Amino acid sequence: MGRKNKHDRGRIAGSYPHGAIIDIGSNTVRLVIYGGPPRAPAVLFNEKVTARLGRDLDKNGLLADEAVDLAMVGLERFALILADLDVERVDTVATAAVRDAENGENFLARVRSLGLEPRLLSGLDEATVSAEGVLGAFPRASGIVADIGGGSLELVPVDGGTVGDGCSLPAGTLRLPSLGGGDTDKLRDKLKKMVGKNAPAMVEGGDLYLVGGTWRAMAGFARAQIDYPLTDPHGFTMTRDEAAALAKTLAKTDVETIKAIPRVSSSRADSLPLASHLLHVLLKHYDPERIVISAWGLREGLMMRRIDRHRLAQDPLLAGTMDFAESRGVSPLQATRVAGWTVDTVSSRRPGAERLRFAAILLGMAAMQTEPNLRVDQGVDWALHKRWIAISPEGRAMLAAAIQANSNELDLPESLTTLASEAALAEAISWGLSLRLARRLGAGSARSLEATRLTREDGALVLTLAKSHAALYGPSAQRDLALLADHLGLEPKMKVKGEKKLPEMGEAALSLDQPMKG
Repeated sequence: MGRKNKHDRGRIAGSYPHGAIIDIGSNTVRLVIYGGPPRAPAVLFNEKVTARLGRDLDKNGLLADEAVDLAMVGLERFALILADLDVERVDTVATAAVRDAENGENFLARVRSLGLEPRLLSGLDEATVSAEGVLGAFPRASGIVADIGGGSLELVPVDGGTVGDGCSLPAGTLRLPSLGGGDTDKLRDKLKKMVGKNAPAMVEGGDLYLVGGTWRAMAGFARAQIDYPLTDPHGFTMTRDEAAALAKTLAKTDVETIKAIPRVSSSRADSLPLASHLLHVLLKHYDPERIVISAWGLREGLMMRRIDRHRLAQDPLLAGTMDFAESRGVSPLQATRVAGWTVDTVSSRRPGAERLRFAAILLGMAAMQTEPNLRVDQGVDWALHKRWIAISPEGRAMLAAAIQANSNELDLPESLTTLASEAALAEAISWGLSLRLARRLGAGSARSLEATRLTREDGALVLTLAKSHAALYGPSAQRDLALLADHLGLEPKMKVKGEKKLPEMGEAALSLDQPMKG
């Protein structure tokens, strides 16, 4: 993506950026440069300056001079980086602090002097765009998006792929201390009245989607408490009771203890005890089915606004895994052939499973492009810890299990068994073993898949080969067929197209005690 030239001037870590967002918030000023597929944009560069522009708003209604100077230092650097990289599509937006400050327009004039074109978002604009970001990450999201920044809290309903009418409340993390004045009971009472008077209604049976660095830090605290195996906070889910217990614990925990937790940003730790009272109020008011952490919000909503409706309708998981695998030498067309070759044998009728199966094929094939001693660990890391969009924790575990099975490592670690059911992991293993057979049968050639077929017939797993390709059925193919058949509870059989009698399976194919690796 992006513009190429002989000097590779616009390249970042091997990729060309297709756009950038400068988000001038009440707490931080951040630059994010995006590359990769537009429907699942990858972060190529992410840097923030904790300027705390909104820290004095409740005292004097102004952006503090020191905060403005610090923000300008960061913005000047950002402008220079974007110019050097030839990033042409840049959205610069300012939110609550600049919106509410008496000297906000003067600050924006200074930003314009850098050659940037800042746009001041209204509270409703901010709420709507943030909710569009959540829908980009969770296309079937239904409930309330609660986006907390330094200066404001946006609450907006989402359902059926659409955004409803939301609100923006002066309850950002920088304002929580002055709202309560050191009295947490007073803070809760004010928040309860503010939310009760202004908040949009919850969709029946809906979830609460939490957006913002403070919520992500809170999720980091929660994950550390239970030794959660996934490192990405995006998609982390809690029941209402679990979230209520978390809020209660955080309210009683001192900041230094919070800062000592590795998964919690020290810059966010100070705000967590007071933010826990806000979470308590939201839980009481909305009584959601679940609480879901979304790393996508305002910035990603702006990115989603750039793409047409046809591209927006793409599956973000498949857009992301396809681009990732292709960058590592995998042909999406060949992955499609493998998916088709195995569809009669290991496809699933469970909703959403086929998209996971195709993603597993893409990542499994990508893992095989790495060194043999690295491919399993690296592939499992991709599945579990890379930021994929529109996938559940169980789905991640299934991708990892399939990648392990692709290298015939069938003893799954506890990190996977805690995330997914036994049935789901068994299904994922069948995906990996079928990929193994498909890629090893004829060294992954397209012709080998065209000249063979894999089917279930009367309790048997049957590999049918054209006469021209009968020689492909060597010891490794026999063993791989037997591995998959054994896992599926079927009898392995082979036949050559046109012959009536099926050859007997050799002893090597039936010996599963010492399976081949890699």
